[in-house]
Amino acid sequence: MFTCNKKSVEEKIKKFSQIGDDHRGGITRYSLSKEDEMARDYFVERMKEIGAIITTDDFANMYATLPGSDPTKKGIVMASHIDSVKNGGNYDGVLGVISAMEVLQTIKRENIPHERNITAMIWTNEEGSLYPPAIMVSGMLTSPYLPPEIAKNYEVEKMMNSKSVIDNKTTFREALSKFKYLGTKENRLSSDKYIAMFEAHIEQGPILEANKNDIGVVKCVLGMVNYTIRAVGEANHAGTTPMSYRKDALFAMSKVIQIIHEELDKLPSDLVYTTGQLSIHPNVHTVIPDEVSIMIDIRHESPDVIAEAVKVLNNLPKEVYGCHIEVEVGWTRDTVYFDKQLVNFIEQSVKELGYKYQFINSGAGHDAQFASYMLPTAMIFAPSAGGRSHCDEEYTSLDHCTMLASVLLNAVLKCDKE
Repeated sequence: MFTCNKKSVEEKIKKFSQIGDDHRGGITRYSLSKEDEMARDYFVERMKEIGAIITTDDFANMYATLPGSDPTKKGIVMASHIDSVKNGGNYDGVLGVISAMEVLQTIKRENIPHERNITAMIWTNEEGSLYPPAIMVSGMLTSPYLPPEIAKNYEVEKMMNSKSVIDNKTTFREALSKFKYLGTKENRLSSDKYIAMFEAHIEQGPILEANKNDIGVVKCVLGMVNYTIRAVGEANHAGTTPMSYRKDALFAMSKVIQIIHEELDKLPSDLVYTTGQLSIHPNVHTVIPDEVSIMIDIRHESPDVIAEAVKVLNNLPKEVYGCHIEVEVGWTRDTVYFDKQLVNFIEQSVKELGYKYQFINSGAGHDAQFASYMLPTAMIFAPSAGGRSHCDEEYTSLDHCTMLASVLLNAVLKCDKE
């Protein structure tokens, strides 16, 4: 068994945390930004030091490859992202890139033999923070392999015309065309070139820490549904309309949310759901709201439990406090299970390294979920302190970061031998 170097891991965490430093303990590093370019410059510098071959594709995904002894065999790729949400942390996404870099550096330093090409990859625009949606580029790249109901949300032309949330003008296509690391289509990740993909990541939740485990062996990315629920009432003057005459859409929606929570709480306790987006019209303090909508996000491994949750939404009252209630499906995603053989390589590696571990599901979406439709894929988690993520306080201990990289290294080497 091999282990990665803790000081080397620490150096990279510190360096990446300086690129896009938000002076609050975290970073803001949008995809295709100057900070993104600087982070990639560092990636290229460190990978060229060990003789890795650098290529980029037409989505600006980046690949650093250590050639194997048998170039006729398909390679192994370790992929993650370096972009962040606004005021995000120093571990989400980038720790997977750091881990992949450490794998290549350890192989080079220890002169570990390997037959297959081994590649560290950076996905472009995983977060979708500047150019929505999230997981944009992996969705476009793998769209020919995705179920139609998912692929339609990642049509290339639609994605390329996504506008910056800052100026609502610059498109993803325009930013990509000017980006330093724009490459060519023939360099894209594909099942013709690679036999497997691994993604190392922080958990972004509290489970591993609560159970005092060092590593999460990820079984799947949870299935989810996204629905819009709308209450339609009647706008009127806030000062002259008696309470008994009102059709207040916001008041009606508050009752709808209460019903949703009461009914969904009757389902299995590991179901998670969030009413995280609220829209009010006309959103004026002197006017009774005439239309209020929410978006609800529901996630669970079992399609049967998801179906029961959807039934709750479809059985909502059609009228509440005089307001009409509408329910509309936004999009759905089935549970994505990772490749059993790759998951087994990860579990074997954790056991042999002597780390504490557990099997775990991912509630968050990742590039790996889309890649898994194209080639065998698996994920590895390290604990998130306090379960915090997508915030300045995000933290994973250096010991756990190094363990994550070491598990990745040994799983990749097992994959290379098969």
